[in-house]
Amino acid sequence: MNLNQITIPSLDVATATEFYKKLGLLLIVESLPRYVRFECPDGDSTFSIHVVEELPIGKDRVTIYFQNENLDDVMTQLQQKGITFTSEPEDKPWLWREAHLYDPDGNHIILYSAGKNRKNPPWRIKD
Repeated sequence: MNLNQITIPSLDVATATEFYKKLGLLLIVESLPRYVRFECPDGDSTFSIHVVEELPIGKDRVTIYFQNENLDDVMTQLQQKGITFTSEPEDKPWLWREAHLYDPDGNHIILYSAGKNRKNPPWRIKD
């Protein structure tokens, strides 16, 4: 089994599309105003956005993680494009370096670098 895509909700798919294009995702399907799909620049996964009348709230909110090993440089580049972050890159106790932001619909985005600790932290369950 391989992860194909993640789909997130949006009240305004056109606005969300422009935001995710700034993040560096590649638009491959455009069916505005209801739906778009992107390819991630690395790997084979896709990411889509579909229109909803109401966004999830509370514990049902969406959190999206995008990995990049040059996190600090990527953050600087995105800030130069007008992307606002809610936190600077920070080393976390779980051995990831993370920076946080929100998309126009309030979906929480975490840009991170983790190296080998992404799938193989010291506390990984051994086979």
